[in-house]
Amino acid sequence: MRRPMLFTLAHLSDLHLPVPSGAIRPLGQLAGKRLLAYLAWRRKRRRAVPAGALLADVAAAAPDHVAVTGDLTNLALPGEFAAARDLLAALGPPDGVTVVPGNHDATAAVPWARGIGLWEPWMAEAAGDGPFPFLRRRGPVALIGLSSAVPTLPGSAAGRLGPAQLAALPALLDAARQDGLFRIVLIHHPPLRGPGGRRKALSDAPALRGVLARHGAELVLHGHHHRPMRGEIPGPAGPIPVLGPPQALAAGNGGPPGWQLLRIGQEGQDWRVEVELRVQEAGGGFRAGPPAILRVSSAGGSSSSTRRVVP
Repeated sequence: MRRPMLFTLAHLSDLHLPVPSGAIRPLGQLAGKRLLAYLAWRRKRRRAVPAGALLADVAAAAPDHVAVTGDLTNLALPGEFAAARDLLAALGPPDGVTVVPGNHDATAAVPWARGIGLWEPWMAEAAGDGPFPFLRRRGPVALIGLSSAVPTLPGSAAGRLGPAQLAALPALLDAARQDGLFRIVLIHHPPLRGPGGRRKALSDAPALRGVLARHGAELVLHGHHHRPMRGEIPGPAGPIPVLGPPQALAAGNGGPPGWQLLRIGQEGQDWRVEVELRVQEAGGGFRAGPPAILRVSSAGGSSSSTRRVVP
């Protein structure tokens, strides 16, 4: 018998949308790290496929919510943030889509109102919230957004949360646990070391892992590495699954573009998550791979329970 599914979540990341025509004028904007990012975009990402097929596939899945974990832009130009806002609107209204920024969205410092702040309706629950961390309640799910996007030196794609976000996070995790919600932490840089070593790592990942080990979460979703990734970190009731999808609009690291669809439901007293990876084929359509099943304890901070990850 098929188990009832309570909530479906589409997870996209690293769209690296094409730089809009005219966005790089005046050319003086292309200095320092932006110039290096522009050359990399010319070399690797300008052949990204149009977003239409991706949007259509997500819409066909009819998810209850969409999560986007950063790197919507390439160079962090004001025109790119505006184009990314339009893409978010195409994915869905602010109450149906949640976004957090990535390191490319902080390639250079941009005033909030002309940069990441343009996406605030898809982050804040109400005017004046945040910005980070934030908590959005959707049905049985709590979406907790963190920003690891900070300007760094040329050659670095690292991220950082900073003391303020780390200090505020426990209260959000505890409040969502008390409400019996399935807590999903959204962040661009994963809390685990991935390809690229320190140059691409979250510098305060040990501190984040410590918070999650004490206060718990049911799932961490990230981006950044342009490939499907699966890992786990310690939680108070057992390991917390950590998942990352492929790059959304271009082939990355040897694999095709794609996204992942999560079906979250309860199984007895615990949670069951079906993870379906959807990758784009040469003809433009998407195909689904065999689903992976995660079983996650609903015990929250109870150290007497176990959380199992089933490959």
